Amino acid sequence: MANSAEETVSPTRPEDEKLGIGANLAYGLQHVLTMYGGIVAVPLILGQAAGLGSGDIGLLITASLFAGGLATILQTMGLPFFGSQLPLVQGVSFSGVATMIAISGNGGLQSVLGAVIAASLIGLLITPIFSRITRFFPPLVTGIVITTIGLTLMPVAARWAMGGNSSAPDFGSPANIQLAAVTLVIVLLLSKLGSAAISRLSILLALIIGTVIAYFAGMADFSQVTEGPFFALPLVFHFGYPTFEVAAIASMFIVIMVTLVETSADILAVGEIIETKVDSRRLGDGLRADMLSSLLAPIFGSFTQSAFAQNVGLVAVTGVKSRYVVATGGLFLVTLGLLPVMGRIVAAVPSSVLGGAGIVLFGTVAASGIRTLSKVDYANNMNLVIVATSIGFGMIPIASPTFYEHFPAWVETIFHSGISSAALMAISLNLIFNHMTAGNSDQQSVFVAGTERTLRYQDIARLHDGDYFLNGKLYDANGTEVPVLAAEAH
Repeated sequence: MANSAEETVSPTRPEDEKLGIGANLAYGLQHVLTMYGGIVAVPLILGQAAGLGSGDIGLLITASLFAGGLATILQTMGLPFFGSQLPLVQGVSFSGVATMIAISGNGGLQSVLGAVIAASLIGLLITPIFSRITRFFPPLVTGIVITTIGLTLMPVAARWAMGGNSSAPDFGSPANIQLAAVTLVIVLLLSKLGSAAISRLSILLALIIGTVIAYFAGMADFSQVTEGPFFALPLVFHFGYPTFEVAAIASMFIVIMVTLVETSADILAVGEIIETKVDSRRLGDGLRADMLSSLLAPIFGSFTQSAFAQNVGLVAVTGVKSRYVVATGGLFLVTLGLLPVMGRIVAAVPSSVLGGAGIVLFGTVAASGIRTLSKVDYANNMNLVIVATSIGFGMIPIASPTFYEHFPAWVETIFHSGISSAALMAISLNLIFNHMTAGNSDQQSVFVAGTERTLRYQDIARLHDGDYFLNGKLYDANGTEVPVLAAEAH
């Protein structure tokens, strides 16, 4: 009877596990610290590009934290038809930065907000199309995308390790890199300890310890924590009412398309990592939550929302699959949006400390993708070529960020992201070679043939019934050894 009772109350999905308030708070804070630098980067960049003062930039950051928290809660907890109920942290999408800067230069911030609202509404209407593509995301495609997510995030970890701000005089200094290295070592040491709780909290504990070390080394500045208001409500349309311009909306719609592709990849990736089922309906609910959040975010002064890939890595490295943990992280973000002083405390964590932890986080994402790719069948097909081409294509904007700068703006918007580049290439090649089989050759590609053990037909034709190999020698059915000529013999 006891076993039956346990079975009735135990979660049927790994993401429904309830760890308790203490664990939710600790692991939720760990998620916030992991993505905080990324979520404030977009409003910071846009605010500076739009010529806003420090006070207004602070409001942009606060609005982004608040909107990201609400979006995270919607995505993890869900409403009817909205939310994937997966451990996904939502925040301002980085994919539209270049487009929004261009729009703000012509129509100001109001035009940016209007374009985000209109494009997100269109995106919300077309999500049923995207939700039906799960069959085009086999392990071949999801493995490529997960691997590329990890690889494309490594430059972020490197910049963090070097100090974060490339214009700072100490950017790339040995002190910054040493602090990142110390944090990395702390993560590894804590992960090696026998305590499961400490191992799971290794990232958070390493960030705290690294920050303490940085403070005593004079590398952490908490002087601005007390500056500014302690509590502040988000202001509705503080930057003016949105304006709607056709060109701006068209440009932003391309960003929305990229966001839908990336969010689809993230939803499927986290589903693969935590080993739960993600069908077309669940994917559609997640995409609708993404678009609804993006639609409402400009009301508070924020921008397009999407899942954060670095937090997918945190799920992989910690093994904490509960969506309630991430929902708690969403509550933290909402609180930070209401309490600017808390945001200033989190902002005081040195970038180098984040960089040390980021190496493990982002590397784990890539490793998870490689593990997924190991399940793919590479025998007598073009799957190896698909993997090679897609990952290589995804690495182009990472290896050369200016690769597409002379192309039309829409091309640069789509392909400047390594994640969307690899995803689009993987989907396309999978369709061409594995779904549209008409015209496929029965002869292997030279790339594939080079990776598989092959025998020539004429060699097999010379064998007789009953021939067998034993200890490296060939014998006929009567046990008589058959001479094997050396390769150079004729």
